[in-house]
Amino acid sequence: MIDPEKLVGDVAALVSLPEVVVRVNALVDDPATSAEDIGRAVAQDAALTSRLLKLANSAMFGMSREVDTIGRAIAVLGTRQVRDLTVGLCAARAFAGIPNELVSMGSFWHHSVLCAVAARQLASECERGRPDSSFVAGLLHDVGQLVLFNKLPEESRAALLMSIDEPNEPPLHLCERQLLGFDHAAVGGALARRWQLPASLAECMAWHHEPARATSHPLEVALIHIASSVAVLAEVESEELEDAPPIDPIAWQVTGLHPEAALRVAVAAQRAVDEVKHLFQLPGLH
Repeated sequence: MIDPEKLVGDVAALVSLPEVVVRVNALVDDPATSAEDIGRAVAQDAALTSRLLKLANSAMFGMSREVDTIGRAIAVLGTRQVRDLTVGLCAARAFAGIPNELVSMGSFWHHSVLCAVAARQLASECERGRPDSSFVAGLLHDVGQLVLFNKLPEESRAALLMSIDEPNEPPLHLCERQLLGFDHAAVGGALARRWQLPASLAECMAWHHEPARATSHPLEVALIHIASSVAVLAEVESEELEDAPPIDPIAWQVTGLHPEAALRVAVAAQRAVDEVKHLFQLPGLH
């Protein structure tokens, strides 16, 4: 019997997170750790350091002065935000190499980056939101799809066709459940837990289609749920919410945001996506 835990166990041979992510994760969770400890761990990876600094200095972050060292990034952004961005950058790169023949990697990551940008903007407008964490959750929310595409290509193809060909075009995750007994979100959540990623990130990956099922981090999950629909609006360049996947009313209730925010953020995401995409050296993002 195939289940999400079995699938992500098999993925370990295909893709793994760099040691720096494991190290930084452990340091952030250790109350005895200093910012200098985290800075030294990140600095061991020159390519990661370069990408983090480029991201911190991008217009999206709007820093008043240049962030030229990891120490400065930690001082300005905070240890957890630097940890979350480290996870996002490294996980995105790790998954970029997973082969599949079902979808364009360029379109997959374009949607993911749009969701990340939208999630960050929505979190900024939300009183209790954590923009950088939401950015990373938006970037990685659908990576369970890549696992399914690689490990179960025929079943994934059937689910994709079902979501397109059936009357009323049922959501892909419901088609996956009908054919597999679980969906890509469950796979993403299982992978996040296996990799011991932050609990809020794991919950966003697991429940972004069903924000009402989030237990520990309902706000973060609700933001990603909205952002995923906003990303679709941005992709189709529409100003009609009806053109995007339906947004669960509980997401508006939990975040305190209003539907008008979705339309505003969709436009902002369209403007910002190209700048963010060039920071992530991912397939098709040129």
